Amino acid sequence: MGSGTINITNRKARFKYEILDRYEAGLALKGSEVKSVRAGGISLAEAYCRFVQNELFLFDCHIAPYPQAGRHGVLPPTRPRKLLLHRSQLKRLQGQVATRGLTIVPLRVYDKEGRVKVEIGLARGKKAVDKRRTIKKRDIEREERTHRRKLRL
Repeated sequence: MGSGTINITNRKARFKYEILDRYEAGLALKGSEVKSVRAGGISLAEAYCRFVQNELFLFDCHIAPYPQAGRHGVLPPTRPRKLLLHRSQLKRLQGQVATRGLTIVPLRVYDKEGRVKVEIGLARGKKAVDKRRTIKKRDIEREERTHRRKLRL
């Protein structure tokens, strides 16, 4: 299987949070979940990361049941899934979350050399003012693009 077949992004995360640092983590999946992810049956819209006894887990990430799995391959779609990181990275993240009040959000899911990876970000929540500023900046850029296209025609 070629690399780069999965590329699911969490667009809301970049709007709601200011991403300070990024990490690549493995995702511990069971049974037919890998085939479902490769088929695009994953959603990060409501997903978040949390520490449970010094291990990092991904919560509320919806992985649709794989239709060809049969009744034995049925797992709960939003079960917690363990994120695989080096111990030093886990300690660094846990310290940042505890002391600076930051959060960890999943940014995208992709495959790398046949393995399913999750890009997670150490993030600070944006305030309403910052969100409005982001919307305004995006609208201005969109208007500039349309204006340039009109000038070319």
